[in-house]
Formats: sequence, C-alpha cells, structure tokens
Amino acid sequence: SLSKTKKKGKEHKESIVNAIREAAEDYNSIYVFSFENMRNLKFKEFREKLKPTSRFFLGSNKVMQVALGRSVSDEIRPGLYKVSKDDDGSFFNYYFIVFRRQSRPACEVFDSTGSLLRGDAGLFLTNMPRDEVESCFNKFEENDFARTGTIATEKVELLEGPLDQFTHEMEPFLRKQGMPVRLNKGVVELVSDFVVCEEGKPLSPESARILRLLGIKMATFRLNLICRWSPEDFELYKEGLDESDIE
Repeated sequence: SLSKTKKKGKEHKESIVNAIREAAEDYNSIYVFSFENMRNLKFKEFREKLKPTSRFFLGSNKVMQVALGRSVSDEIRPGLYKVSKDDDGSFFNYYFIVFRRQSRPACEVFDSTGSLLRGDAGLFLTNMPRDEVESCFNKFEENDFARTGTIATEKVELLEGPLDQFTHEMEPFLRKQGMPVRLNKGVVELVSDFVVCEEGKPLSPESARILRLLGIKMATFRLNLICRWSPEDFELYKEGLDESDIE
C-alpha cells in the first residue's frame, strides 16, 4: 500500500543518515566530489580499490545534508555544516582556498543556499592522507562511448563514398539511423556527405549509436574534488579564485 511504501522510503532514508553519521565518526576526513558521465562499473572498481581505508556515499543530496547537519546547532562534528548549508550569505568567508585542477567553473558547485552537496555529487569519507586522495581523484579518468543527450565534443562528418568499416549486413541498420546509404556491389556506400553530430550539441539516439559503431568515444567519466573537511581545517578545491572572489 501507499502507506507501507512511504514508511519503507522513510526507513531507507533514516538508515542512510545513520550510516553517514556513524562513518563520520570513524574516518578522519570527509570530501565532497562531483562526477561527470557516471559509469557504474568503473565507479564500483574505483570504490573497491579504496574500500580498505574509505567509504563512498551517493544518493539524495538532501539526505546527505541532513546527515551531516545543515547548521551549527545540528552538525554532527564541528564545522561540518559548512559542507551542507550556509544561511548568512558569507559562504566564501569561511574557507581557505586551495588551488587544484578542476574541470568545472567554481560557480557551478553552489546553489542558492550555498550548499556544496548539489547536482551530481557524493561523499567520500577516508583515513587516507590528503595528497593520496588528491592524486587518486585527479588521475581517475575513463573514456567511454557517449550516451543520448551527451554534448558532442567535436563535429563528426562522414564523406560520400564507401564505408569499408561496415559489412553489407549492417546497411539496413545504418539506414534506420538516418544515414543515406546503399549497397554497391556488396559494399556499404554513402550517397552523400553525412554529419553524425555537431560540436556543442546534444547527441540524438541515432548519433550515439553511430559513434559507437565508429569506435568514437566522446564521454569521459571523471571525479572532481570539491571540498575537504577535517577536524583541523576546511579546504575548497577550485581554480580561478583569488582573494577578490572571497571578500
């Protein structure tokens, strides 16, 4: 019934909150990270690699914010509320800015409440030294085939003529993807130039399929560190910020 479903959902959220709070007591540092082009299998491998010294949490950002505490009065450890919420508008004044390589503009990690846990983000709790964490995250990068809706990183155009990379059995499938093809003496042939995708525009389902057939990978799965909390200090990882930005 609906009431049982709501109860189950509430219990699940409470279990996550409790798990995060317990883990926060067990680990020395807590990081917020964002991710791009998530690939579950690759992330699982990365998580397993760090499992002996660390723990990851992904899910509802609001649930994670509640678990850490969104104000001084309900934070579970001193200073942790800075990760979840800022109420007075002076968000940047709290932090020591650490310059690191990141791929997203600084403004993109904040919402209207100043929360760092927003969008595609997660928590990483660990006993690993800071330099090892930074090295692991900065080096982690997996190229993969782009999915529907991914923004094309380049223009891909096929020129009129034979497509030797495709067998004759694939001609009907290619036509279904919108490609102007025909069979010429058993060879798949483009009867006119064909643009698979345009740089900066989202991929259609057909474009994504064609790029896969061509072996072109346009998606890169990355994990970007946003901030680090420890009992001693708090650091924000972003390039392009100077003191004028945090006044």
